[in-house]
Amino acid sequence: MGNDMNKVEAGKNYVITVGRQFGSGGRKVAKKVADMLGIEFYDKGLIAIAAKESGLSENLFEGIDEKPTNSLLYSLVMGLQSDRNSFYRYGDVLNSDAIFRIQSQVIQDLVKDNSCVIVGRCSDYVLRNQDNVVNIFIHANEEFKLERVMRIYKQKEKEALETMKKTDKKRSNYYNFYTNQEWGNVTNYHISVDSSALGIDDTAKIICDFVKLRFGIK
Repeated sequence: MGNDMNKVEAGKNYVITVGRQFGSGGRKVAKKVADMLGIEFYDKGLIAIAAKESGLSENLFEGIDEKPTNSLLYSLVMGLQSDRNSFYRYGDVLNSDAIFRIQSQVIQDLVKDNSCVIVGRCSDYVLRNQDNVVNIFIHANEEFKLERVMRIYKQKEKEALETMKKTDKKRSNYYNFYTNQEWGNVTNYHISVDSSALGIDDTAKIICDFVKLRFGIK
């Protein structure tokens, strides 16, 4: 009986959210999971969708994407401007708070029509009230991450270490700011996987197996 409660109703979509440490291969794992399950994959593509929906430039989204702000003025304006179209174009105070709200709305709209994998952007928190979601966090040991960053980004060891530190700090600050939760804390996720233990392909397979069991997918 307990297992039946976890199954997705026939015709109902399901969502996999993926948080990841920089260098862990989390995005690559997420893409493989989407391909293996035959569902949509969203990462940077959310920026293009959000820009199209809002009528704003993609450059604006990219410029302040995943950068938290403490704008009191914007918070006050948002309290008055609840209509979606009005805050999209409130140019004088448009900042990362607006971007977060726009992207959050896009995420909520996307999952109504699609089963999908979503990388980052606090998607686990945005979809926290839905029961058809599996939240994943992918981490790895320093050696694994360092090798990947040096190889992929053509960086020397010192530069790669700094890139890893700065990127994870940015992701952590962004997540903690908007969710009031701790980025990477295992209690925020259904499963946390060490991609350096099994490699990219087998990590993706484990996640797929978990999702199938969780939702009773054949």
